[in-house]
Amino acid sequence: MKYTRLGAGGLMVSALAYGNSITARDQLDLDAARGMIDAAVEAGITTFDTADVYADGAAETFLGEALAAHPRENIVLCTKVGRSKKPDPNQGRLSRKHILDSIDGSLRRLGTDYVDLYQAHRYDPDTPVEETVVAFADLVRAGKVRYFGVSEWPAPALREAAKIAAELRTPLVSNQPQYNLLWRVIEGEVIPTSQELGISQIAWSPLAGGILTGKYRAGGDAPEGSRGSLKIGAMSIDRWNYRDPIVLAAVDRLVPLAAEAGLTLPVLALAWVLRNPAVASAIAGASRPEQLAANLAAVDTVLDDDLVKAVEVALAPAVRDNPILTADPLGPAARFH
Repeated sequence: MKYTRLGAGGLMVSALAYGNSITARDQLDLDAARGMIDAAVEAGITTFDTADVYADGAAETFLGEALAAHPRENIVLCTKVGRSKKPDPNQGRLSRKHILDSIDGSLRRLGTDYVDLYQAHRYDPDTPVEETVVAFADLVRAGKVRYFGVSEWPAPALREAAKIAAELRTPLVSNQPQYNLLWRVIEGEVIPTSQELGISQIAWSPLAGGILTGKYRAGGDAPEGSRGSLKIGAMSIDRWNYRDPIVLAAVDRLVPLAAEAGLTLPVLALAWVLRNPAVASAIAGASRPEQLAANLAAVDTVLDDDLVKAVEVALAPAVRDNPILTADPLGPAARFH
């Protein structure tokens, strides 16, 4: 495993982070899911990501129980606040009220006194950025949070938040965007702004919900046990238009390129994300030991520049890179037709 400093702070994160957005209870029974987390720790993964909205809090509860067997000081525990399915008007916000209310629930479910990285889950245009940042800074000073970051924030909001955070001497260290070979909307504005400000990217969905493993075919059913075979997983994949025939045809063109390079598609896709110096860590779950082993292989894989060029040419018709999609990910620019 390799480890990278997160942003301008001193926290070190593993190049691969383990995410539990839907794996536990959906794809795996709890004993198997615990076994995968134990295997991840044994492999050197220190960084584990979840959110209070995943499974209505059950994901945090499971992760806290699964990690209780491991020394807390060896774990970088990350969670998020700011999204909610509840009808209360103060839920799903980045207001001071919601942030301060939510942290105690997350700590209780995670079974810990603090989280290492607390992240603002999606930008909230209805709450002043200063209010959000001050609330996070107060949690850091209270000892409930060690570092704070954001997730899926556009460049102007990152700039505003970073300025306020610096004035409060509580730097903003990370942004967690979707980033993969197909979804590259952060490259135009978010990454350059983040690098200027000392903010690292923690990439989620580096395999595009499994589409970049090559297991999905146009017109075919999702393989049994895959993310796409589950209701919530299929919704996630379809939300980003990843099963569009244009996308699936482009991914098919990667198969011979990966084979010629002696790589599997997952290793190729993960290694491509990790080669970007702006990315400190990529979040990937796993439901089988061989998936975890494949993910780990990507950490030490160095992609040849000619291969990268060929891959990007093959995928060009299916790539979304319009910066506007950071703020409006489901808008018209995300569609092919």
